[in-house]
Amino acid sequence: MLRWLIGGGREPQGLAEKSPLQTIGEEQTQNPYTELLVLKAHHDIVRFLVQLDDYRFASAGDDGVVVVWNAQVWNCDTGRQVQKVSCFQSTVKCLTVLQRLDIWLSGGNDLCVWNRKLDLLCKTSHLSDTGISALIEIPKNCVVAAVGKELIIFRLVVPTEGSLEWDILEVKRLLDHQDNILSLANVNDLSFVTGSHVGELIIWDILDWTVQACERNFWDPSPQVDTQQEIKLCQKPNDISIHHFTWDEENVFAAVGRGLYVYNLQMKRVIACQKTAHDSSVLHVAKLPNRQLISCSEDGSVRIWELREKQQLAAEPVPTGFFNMWGFGKTNKQASQPVKKQQENVTSCLLELVGDLIGHSSSVEMFLYFEDHGLVTCSADHLIILWKNGERESRLRSLKLFQKLEENGDLYLAV
Repeated sequence: MLRWLIGGGREPQGLAEKSPLQTIGEEQTQNPYTELLVLKAHHDIVRFLVQLDDYRFASAGDDGVVVVWNAQVWNCDTGRQVQKVSCFQSTVKCLTVLQRLDIWLSGGNDLCVWNRKLDLLCKTSHLSDTGISALIEIPKNCVVAAVGKELIIFRLVVPTEGSLEWDILEVKRLLDHQDNILSLANVNDLSFVTGSHVGELIIWDILDWTVQACERNFWDPSPQVDTQQEIKLCQKPNDISIHHFTWDEENVFAAVGRGLYVYNLQMKRVIACQKTAHDSSVLHVAKLPNRQLISCSEDGSVRIWELREKQQLAAEPVPTGFFNMWGFGKTNKQASQPVKKQQENVTSCLLELVGDLIGHSSSVEMFLYFEDHGLVTCSADHLIILWKNGERESRLRSLKLFQKLEENGDLYLAV
């Protein structure tokens, strides 16, 4: 599956076999999220979460409501819901915060600009019934919006002395994708990237919005790739849909179809994968501390994985495929020869399932990770779940109890 992902017609050893769906028992000793709180405010699918600061986040859904929450508070009686806005005229599919301008944007059938107090500053006219599915900020006060197969570049007009009002101008439409755009993300200061339902990956110049690179190799059968497999892939576009990806200094993490792929930037090859990480499409993936990953899926599951090292026989580096579109896979052929001769064993990794969070009854659209306050997930079941580290919360409750006893004079120390 997805030979184009790892480059060429040959898969590194240890990755070629089909991976069955992993399961985990009730004793999840490495899963810290043993307490949960269900947050209810929406009346339809909750599609998007955005982090506002170290403890606040906002949620948006098909009910046209945006709610600001406090992830720091545990006692629900003290008021977890900070603010609620219900003046949207359509589904809200995405949110993004522009810290530099002290505003945030919402995307649905319109693009709306809001200030910190959630006052509407300006909005576009009705774009399409498809609506905006993703938003990112790019230079020169511009944003990129994914609308169906199109990318629309908008420029924000910031108030000046001559004009006290905000405005949004449509600058350009990019029509290079053949199917609906599912993922949109900044890569670095020079480019951003989009992925589509049929597995297209396009790298764009962030300043002039031209195509830097495009990967559609799996559509073209070649001697390196089995033709029957190509036909099979084309019959199941969900298996190659690029829903999400992220990266750190060492690796790129991609959610493709039902699987997870980890591409090492230094080794220039896929070092681990779970081709069936979930029963349905993986919608979101993120890296946690301690070499852990978290993923969520249309099957309603949220799973925690640990990236563990293992030793295996040497496999040739794979410098092709869509990962080298950022320059990740470009190697000097002459320089690589001595390394190839010296290398007897290479470090590979496996993704081991260490946690399975059961709570949602429908597709989990995405999640946010707060280092000190836990994990937040949103779902098509209309719910938001705040998952807490049970050990940490137990310590905090004990500390609060002792503080209360001390304040009331009920705490006595034995002499």
